[in-house]
Amino acid sequence: MIITGHTVEELKDPTGILSGNRYEVLLSIEVPEDDELYSEHGLYIKAIYVQDQDNSRVVQSQIIERNTEAILDFELEEDEESLILKYCKESIIS
Repeated sequence: MIITGHTVEELKDPTGILSGNRYEVLLSIEVPEDDELYSEHGLYIKAIYVQDQDNSRVVQSQIIERNTEAILDFELEEDEESLILKYCKESIIS
């Protein structure tokens, strides 16, 4: 999996209950044709990324087919989750 781009929107907590900054991150991805995730329509990942002082984490993610907006029923592998977290840490400025 290769991340080719992203868009970010900061999510506001109107209640003030949640700590840290939350972001909805849409990651454009490419996967090889021989990967079980591959779709000819293209894919993106919708992730909720949290920055809380020295702790950053991805609390939710979904793999979505680009043209149909169908949510695919696949779990990300550990290395893919690590790649997304690293990308978010490097790309999102608080």
